Amino acid sequence: MKEEIEKYISDVVRELYAQEVKPEVSRPDPKFGEYSTNVALSLASKLSKSPSEVASEIVEKLKTKNIEPIQDISIAGSGFINFLLTDSALLKVTKDGPKKAFEGQEIVVEFGNANPFKEMHLGHLYMTIVGDTIAKLFERSGAKVERVSYHGDVGLHVAKAIWAIKKYLSAHPETDVEELLGSGQKIGQFYAEGSQTYEDNETSREEIKKINELVYSKQDAQINEIYDKGSQLSFASFDKVFQVFNIHFNKRYLESQTSEIGLKTVRENIGKVFKESDGAVVFDGESKGLHTRVFINSQGLPTYEAKDLGLAELKNQDFPNASKSIIITDTQQLEYFRVMLAALKEIDSALAQKTIHLTHGHLGLSSGKMSSRSGEVYSAERFSEDIKQAVEKNFPDSSVKDQVYMGALRYTLLKHKLGSDILIDVGESVALEGNSGPYLQYSHARAMSIIQRAGAGNADAQFDLDDEERKLASKLSEYPDVVGTAVDQLMPHIICTYLYELAQVFNHFYEKCRVVGDERQTVRLSLVSLYGDTLKDGLNMVGISAPDKM
Repeated sequence: MKEEIEKYISDVVRELYAQEVKPEVSRPDPKFGEYSTNVALSLASKLSKSPSEVASEIVEKLKTKNIEPIQDISIAGSGFINFLLTDSALLKVTKDGPKKAFEGQEIVVEFGNANPFKEMHLGHLYMTIVGDTIAKLFERSGAKVERVSYHGDVGLHVAKAIWAIKKYLSAHPETDVEELLGSGQKIGQFYAEGSQTYEDNETSREEIKKINELVYSKQDAQINEIYDKGSQLSFASFDKVFQVFNIHFNKRYLESQTSEIGLKTVRENIGKVFKESDGAVVFDGESKGLHTRVFINSQGLPTYEAKDLGLAELKNQDFPNASKSIIITDTQQLEYFRVMLAALKEIDSALAQKTIHLTHGHLGLSSGKMSSRSGEVYSAERFSEDIKQAVEKNFPDSSVKDQVYMGALRYTLLKHKLGSDILIDVGESVALEGNSGPYLQYSHARAMSIIQRAGAGNADAQFDLDDEERKLASKLSEYPDVVGTAVDQLMPHIICTYLYELAQVFNHFYEKCRVVGDERQTVRLSLVSLYGDTLKDGLNMVGISAPDKM
């Protein structure tokens, strides 16, 4: 409907003033109607007229069109034009659902990029759930989504962990490598030890640098064994987490696969995009308002920057028809990616143009900041277990505890605007009151209970709405626009915010309007059915199930 109203406005403006405009149409306060535009304000200065005069002319012309879905057009304030939809149009918008705006497009979404030899912490889990949800938004909008992950299986972090493992094995020669590592958590502890000694001990630092070279060259049998077993166990632990959350990937990329491609790309562009400096190869970002970064170090090894160039090329080779390639990382990598993408733009402007970098903020708990370097990691596994225990405590007799657990965990992460810092409160995440996943699931179960008692309403029935019914119908009609905005802006929290508001409107409706046994039962039951369907669809879009009972 939003697109239709935009077209009506554009056509009228063209007829009246011979002007081409793309009007901004938004949702106003419900008391003004369903849609509003400030097009009169934007045209006033061009036409040397007052906004109210322009608004009056546009409204008068629009009313001559007798546009069927529009019940009334009015002017508010200094020239805002408001549109009130008919009851039938409101219901039709809700029934039609979100548009397939990305039908036929291929979208690559890169997320879930935990590195082997480190433990998967809460930040990794957050990035993974956000990426999975963005993929779902595109899929709901008709796109074919390629879900990929990228993992740093080479580099200093690997060398630091291997150094600590070698040290332990030297002191305990009877211990087998696989027996020692055991789980991803133990690997993370070795990484923390190696990181600390790298900072504090010059001799150890040089040993770690040497190990880093040997990881690339594959010339040391013991290092090769530790590397192979550590990588295998790390990825097995990651896959276990992904399986719990029903998250899948089409392809997994490794830094070891991108190194040579990145090296080749950088070397081919020395003198054009990159320059040599003190034995290294750098990109002069300062000349472009950024900062200078090394792409090949003085040892001739590719840095993360070069590897990411190689990754961009690999993804483009595998998915050449993708219209967007989205990358999700921690906000600490924002400046890094600005430089990397600036270099990519000079190498392949088309590839850089379709590459979109999204960042998430810091996640914290009352215990303070998480740090894998210090070893004080709030792991994904621990967070998951804390939520699960809270659900067990709050819903001891529920038959859908697994669904409530997943709803609580995903929603407590997704309800925050992407990029903002988040403070996690496990207790709030499982509460039946307030902005939580279980609250929305309960709201759905409540609607299903009403339907079960009275029988399903007729979603195709035509009827007039009273004031309270119309408030719910109007809120329901926002859903397609909300989904469109969320996918356009790549912001899953927009869905969460809407669903919470919708549940509040429904609860108000239920308090004011008797459903079962009322003379308007048919009308109200149909609205309850539409509400249940919309809430369920929205929850599913963010990866949360909508149980019929709690």
